[in-house]
Amino acid sequence: MEQNMLVLFGSPRERGFTKELLKLFIQEWNNIYPDTSIHLFDAYQENIAPCTACGFCRHKEGCSIPDYQLFDTLYCNADIVVVATPVYGLSFPAPLKAVFDRTQQYYEAYVSRHVKHPFAKPKKAFLLSVYGSDDKRGVEIMEQQLKLTFSVMNTKLLGTVSAGNTDRKPLEVKEIQNAVKRLLLANTSVL
Repeated sequence: MEQNMLVLFGSPRERGFTKELLKLFIQEWNNIYPDTSIHLFDAYQENIAPCTACGFCRHKEGCSIPDYQLFDTLYCNADIVVVATPVYGLSFPAPLKAVFDRTQQYYEAYVSRHVKHPFAKPKKAFLLSVYGSDDKRGVEIMEQQLKLTFSVMNTKLLGTVSAGNTDRKPLEVKEIQNAVKRLLLANTSVL
């Protein structure tokens, strides 16, 4: 069964640790689910404008700023969502945060316009995160933010793979591969 995966990529570095972690995740994913179409949405390249709280989405479907249509279409078609990001100041980098802030339109659809799920197709999500220090709090905060955001997007966060202390050492590839395998195998019944 073919699945569509949307990768929300939040790193400014094309060859950094976040991309390396994503590649390891995709390799393990493809070993289990080889028939997956993967679409990358690079938050830095797409340069989504921040939410202005204009109130448009409180009364109408969509957003008053037209640069979000590609994301909306990709998200609508996705079965699997992977958020691959470094930790910046205990949270997401600003371009990825702007993407998530613009999900206000889905919250308003749910709360103000009483649309149960703006996305009819349920989605399963994973967080992949890299942090330079040995302090994992940023990953935990991002997990909480994603759970809240996903709660009105018919999306369930199934788990996280993170790599810390990358300011002092490279990724431990075998450790990451094993963590990804464990996470994917633990969720095969829902994927």
